[in-house]
Amino acid sequence: MNIQIKGRTHRYSKVSGLGVYRPTRIISNEEICQNIESSDEWIRERTGIIERRFAEENISIIDMAVAACEKAIADAKLKPSDIDGVILATISHALQTPAAATMVADRLGLNNPAASDISAACAGFSYALAMADALVSNSQANNVLVIGVEKLSDWTDMHDRGTAFIFADGAGAVVVSPSDTPQISPTVWGSDGSEFDAIISEPNWLDLRNLEHTKAQGQWPVLRMQGQKVFRWAVGQMPDVCRQILDAAGLSPKDINLFVPHQANLRITKAIMKALDFPESVKVATDIETAGNTSAASIPLALDRMREEGVAKSGDLALLVGFGAGLAYAGQVIRIP
Repeated sequence: MNIQIKGRTHRYSKVSGLGVYRPTRIISNEEICQNIESSDEWIRERTGIIERRFAEENISIIDMAVAACEKAIADAKLKPSDIDGVILATISHALQTPAAATMVADRLGLNNPAASDISAACAGFSYALAMADALVSNSQANNVLVIGVEKLSDWTDMHDRGTAFIFADGAGAVVVSPSDTPQISPTVWGSDGSEFDAIISEPNWLDLRNLEHTKAQGQWPVLRMQGQKVFRWAVGQMPDVCRQILDAAGLSPKDINLFVPHQANLRITKAIMKALDFPESVKVATDIETAGNTSAASIPLALDRMREEGVAKSGDLALLVGFGAGLAYAGQVIRIP
């Protein structure tokens, strides 16, 4: 008996709205250097960071995500009742379960949406965007919130000279909706698990629970990073990944208006730009200078900054690429709403 399973209706998708939350507490390099042997000049030279933002102690990733989502929904000219999916990318949710996405959905008053978290660190936003694109394009959902949110100040050793000046807090969200024309390109993504320890949260929870006589006892897990290894990987691999993204979109560097990489390090951004030989007309995101490295939140935060400053205009084509712990990467081209 030849019984057919009902298929899905295929269509296109687009980013229809964007919103962010930036904490109000500004942390200068001088404040960071009170706990580590470094200087404002050294931090600026090595990373491009001038300052970063930390969320107040009573502000959670749920609070930040909700604030960003409310703005994104309004920007898309939708109502919360129009949202039927939530994908939240983070590595700083303090609960193993339930997913932060379910709590965000409840706070927003959504009507029983599909909701889940993903953990792909600094590539998380582009991973989540790819999933939302697939859901909408395959008619599995109509309007999906894609959220990147981090409160990395909770997971940073402020006395670690290798990480204390890098990480920061914030949230960004977009709404992915149906479109008559392609406005989100196919995603190029991958990982290299052989380098899993290049950026890692340690000690792990089982060490804290079981190993009573180790140095891990009583320590809060924090982020550790082998900075030079990550730098070499990003500079060596990401230019080719960006070329693959452009090829998948059927575009060339001269077709792009904006380059919005994960805000990891300004030196990495400049090295990738040089390798890709973009024309001068392409504007590049440098939000890291005042926002720091916000992992999964960095791409939407950078997009918002460019739009706020008039650099990014509706209809512009933006090349996005996220890369970091895993080592994982992902990217796509989108049209600015």
